[in-house]
Amino acid sequence: MKFLFKVLVVSSILSMSVAAQEVLLDRVAVIVDQGVVLESEVTALVADVKRNAEASNQSLPSDRALRTQAIERLIVKNLQLQMAEKMGIQISDPQLEQTIGNIAGSQNVTIDEMRRELALEGIAYEDYREDVREEIIIGEVRRANVRRRVYITEQEISTLVDLIDQQGAEQAEYRLGHILIGFPPSPTDEDITAARERADKVLDLLNNGSDFARIAIASSSGNEALEGGDMGWRNINAMPTLFAEAVQSKTKDELVGPIRSGAGFHILKVLDTRGIERITVEEVNSRHILVSPSIILSEEKAEQMLAEFRVQIENGEAEFADLAKEHSEDPGSSLRGGELGWTDPNNYVPAFKDALAQLEPGEFSDPVRSVHGWHLIQLIDRRVDDATDKRKADKAYQLIYNRKFAEETENWLREMRDAAYIEVLDS
Repeated sequence: MKFLFKVLVVSSILSMSVAAQEVLLDRVAVIVDQGVVLESEVTALVADVKRNAEASNQSLPSDRALRTQAIERLIVKNLQLQMAEKMGIQISDPQLEQTIGNIAGSQNVTIDEMRRELALEGIAYEDYREDVREEIIIGEVRRANVRRRVYITEQEISTLVDLIDQQGAEQAEYRLGHILIGFPPSPTDEDITAARERADKVLDLLNNGSDFARIAIASSSGNEALEGGDMGWRNINAMPTLFAEAVQSKTKDELVGPIRSGAGFHILKVLDTRGIERITVEEVNSRHILVSPSIILSEEKAEQMLAEFRVQIENGEAEFADLAKEHSEDPGSSLRGGELGWTDPNNYVPAFKDALAQLEPGEFSDPVRSVHGWHLIQLIDRRVDDATDKRKADKAYQLIYNRKFAEETENWLREMRDAAYIEVLDS
């Protein structure tokens, strides 16, 4: 027993000694304002950089230079996390798991598969979770502090849109159909009037579905008449200026003209385009009556109330607009008779959007339950709207914002670091 006791004591002392050595291995490497960077953090980051460099067959500078860069990275990270703590920014476990789920989904793997892959790389899942949490927090801190430093003028957006248009014009190509109703040499006013009348008749025929190529072969004075008026593919900058100005922003199958030149009246058809970005969105115009259940009005009563409104409207006993003004609890639309105006249906909550998708213009829905309450919906009409200009402006804004955000982030981080107390302790 005494021998066993001695063994246990010696073992315990050895364990304590090893533990003390392990604790001593981790020390403060840098004091950063109210926080610290530990030596273990520096070592881990350097090891991570080396591992990634080895995987990509990339050469690295000396260990000393690498350590200096790692320390700088960790100082900036520590300052941002301290800022987040002061601002009260926290990321809950459900938010974190949702983000990790999105990351896994973008890589076409499940979270379990991700855990296994991390384990194969020697990364503990809990460490990975906390790294992701810190990245989210740092992103929130940057957005909160840098966003207000970014200012973008309408002129900046307009200038960039023009540049995008110019670059697009250099790539844009049109395949044009061309019919020329020509003048005789030295035309009189009567000749010009007669040519214009013929051109108008040709355009009428084309608008009513006549075949462009057949009319071109029969009537055109242009060089491409025997090819059905097909001019082939032309860059916007390589076609006659008169044509370029007329067809810009036109879409496939559109007719243009008659356009007068010294040779006569030209009628163009955009047979096809390429290298042109055009974006369309379907918009809906609808109206609704919203009734929200309450302590006084039950779910069943609210639904029944709207069902009765629909019967009254369809029987001609009441007007939708009058019922909306009197009963709808949507303050934004009730005064307009429930009308919501033209909008992208994706802007609506899912239940409302899905109900609209089932309707033809003029039709009414059954009462529909959404997060806002019960709706009686009428689809007034649908249309396809050209959103190209808006998308260009949005793209230009985002490009400018991203550039300025990156610039201001660098400025903000530098200012924050310059104002902080930093002490790098001797290794």
